[in-house]
Amino acid sequence: MIPVLDWARFDTDRERFVADLGAAVTGTGFFLLQNSLIPAELRSRVFAQADRFFALPVEDKQSLSILINPHFRGWAKPGDESLDETAPEVDTKQTFNIGLDLPPDHPEVVAGTPFRGVNVWPELDGFRDTMLAYYDAAFAQGLALHRALALELGLPETHFEPLFQNSLSALRLLHYPPGTGASGEIGAGAHTDYGAITLLMTDGEPGLQVKPRGGDWTDVPHVPGAYVVNIGDCLMRWTNDRYVSTPHRVLPPKRQRRSVAFFFEANPDTIIQALPGTGTPKYPPIRAADYLHSRLVATYASKEAP
Repeated sequence: MIPVLDWARFDTDRERFVADLGAAVTGTGFFLLQNSLIPAELRSRVFAQADRFFALPVEDKQSLSILINPHFRGWAKPGDESLDETAPEVDTKQTFNIGLDLPPDHPEVVAGTPFRGVNVWPELDGFRDTMLAYYDAAFAQGLALHRALALELGLPETHFEPLFQNSLSALRLLHYPPGTGASGEIGAGAHTDYGAITLLMTDGEPGLQVKPRGGDWTDVPHVPGAYVVNIGDCLMRWTNDRYVSTPHRVLPPKRQRRSVAFFFEANPDTIIQALPGTGTPKYPPIRAADYLHSRLVATYASKEAP
């Protein structure tokens, strides 16, 4: 149900890789990606730094709260988010969000442009450098996958590249505590992702499930070293529903669960509208930043909005 694709085949067997990719993104909208461009050593450092951060006392993380940041960056404590906007439960996970790293004197930062604030950082040696290195590596993989997606859509291979160069992409560290068995408890509520694609690195602890159209909740298998990749709502809209953004959730794990998500997003001013060859448009055009803002506001609607 969830295929395993080898990124190395994009160089050695491109036509068949693109065909297999097409079957995945028009089917469940999920696949596992082996042999990514992201070095294993860097992935290990990210997990180690994330562990250090989430182990900090609450008072050391509170000043970095995402609820007081107008650009959706920083720490979210358990209960700050409700990914399933229709359910009463709140998520038990902790998260930490990092966006495109801009200096304080950048014109868009000075102007207060939405999603263009500076990142906030804990006082942990090596944390910032590690996360920015990973951000760049994950961005490179996301852009490379969009070359394959462009070919699958019958577009020039570089079609998407100028549309992502100053993107809204976000790196998110996640920590799920062990479940308590309480009624209604959920690690992350059922949801679809907001952007183009998501690259998810996990530690192998079970809990992630997907719900394909017409099917039941199904566990996502773990393949050591492989990324879980899925289509987001923005790319589904962009492809006029040719690609599938599938609901998924995280059940409370038996042991702590750690994952790292990279949400690959378009530039703020990119107009999301039906791509050539995808038929009569089902959705009106919308700026990528406006679409993302509408989704994030819903996620934090019941909280102390910034």
